[in-house]
Amino acid sequence: MALKNSDGPITIKKYANRRLYDTSSSKYITLDHLADLIRRDVEFVVIDAKSGDDITHTVLTQIIMEEESSGQGLLPTNFLKEIISFYGGSMQGMIPDYLENSMRQFRENQRQLDDALESAVAKGPFGEIARKNLQMMKAARDVFVPAPGAAAPTGESSRGEMDELKRQVAELQAKLDRLSPED
Repeated sequence: MALKNSDGPITIKKYANRRLYDTSSSKYITLDHLADLIRRDVEFVVIDAKSGDDITHTVLTQIIMEEESSGQGLLPTNFLKEIISFYGGSMQGMIPDYLENSMRQFRENQRQLDDALESAVAKGPFGEIARKNLQMMKAARDVFVPAPGAAAPTGESSRGEMDELKRQVAELQAKLDRLSPED
């Protein structure tokens, strides 16, 4: 569920000079800040400051373009070609709902998989050890790919968690080194 301020989605105004202004915090922001709001599941709408038109779709597309060009490509070339092929066709009206539902189902499946793994692991003979390992794996995953609605880790506790993960990785590497035959 997306987070809202008390008056609904946050309003972001985009000015002719391409600057974005967050009316809820009364400050200028960047596209990276908008991407962070999305990752934290905060609802917003982007309005053209001059015309008053809703340009949220265009700005979201711009964020995707920047993410794709930064070397963190998520969308395969063939997928992009398929999307482009639907423009102007008879299926164009159906595709947005289909893609939205598919992504919603994907997120739900991911949540169910996480829940099933936790449940299965907790019932085994090594449940406590496995549970701790699963927590560490999730923490490591979240460092690189924060879950929707989760704030990016910062501060002392995440540094401590990272140090602990590094220590455990070093321990595992040492064990692997001891098990590996000498060349």
